[in-house]
Amino acid sequence: MPANVEIASVLDRQLLLQLGERLKRARLKRGLTTTDMAAQAGISRATLSAVEAGAPTPTIGTYLRVMNVLGVSRDLALVASEALQPPHARLSAGGGSNTVKVSTSDAQHQLQDLQSLMLHQEAVNLLKKNPELIQQALETLEKWRASGDMRSRFLWDEWSVILHRRAWRRALSHTRRSRELRQASPLATILPPDVRHRVLEQVHQLKSGVTLGEVAPPAPRKRAPRVKGP
Repeated sequence: MPANVEIASVLDRQLLLQLGERLKRARLKRGLTTTDMAAQAGISRATLSAVEAGAPTPTIGTYLRVMNVLGVSRDLALVASEALQPPHARLSAGGGSNTVKVSTSDAQHQLQDLQSLMLHQEAVNLLKKNPELIQQALETLEKWRASGDMRSRFLWDEWSVILHRRAWRRALSHTRRSRELRQASPLATILPPDVRHRVLEQVHQLKSGVTLGEVAPPAPRKRAPRVKGP
């Protein structure tokens, strides 16, 4: 089973999500079932589900297999070619930069899920560095149970298992159950305000649209002051 891969940027995660959605639409357009698609790509249906969910766990080779079957591998060939240059290189060569605007879907629930996913990834990173915070999260669960509101009891029970076993993948997956778990999560209580603010700010920028490829022109050189002779 592949190790969990961390994506620190909200923008990077959104780009993967969009890639997964595009590959799923391409499969449906060709009338391929998940069974047929997985067989042609030589991967399992579970791995195909991860690819179409835009998960960071599948390798780039796995994504390429799927893209080959769907006939869209030329996109990756463009990235791998010499056409891919840093923005400053294009600017110094005198050519205009190609820009693309990345934003989230208009669906509010997708934006909220992306935000929740990134907040939980930050929380899990923090728990790995400071395991003592696990007890703090467990104490939060006990307080919620004592409140008498048992609508999320089964989710809280599952969170207790996750925290004791450090089964972080359950909380960071793209399944419906993982989304339900994130909605009843105690991990938000351990996040420092600055970390939360950083993630929320990135999500806000993405909602407005982030343009990739824009390059500010270089600042004019300052002339050295003339030194007068004696």
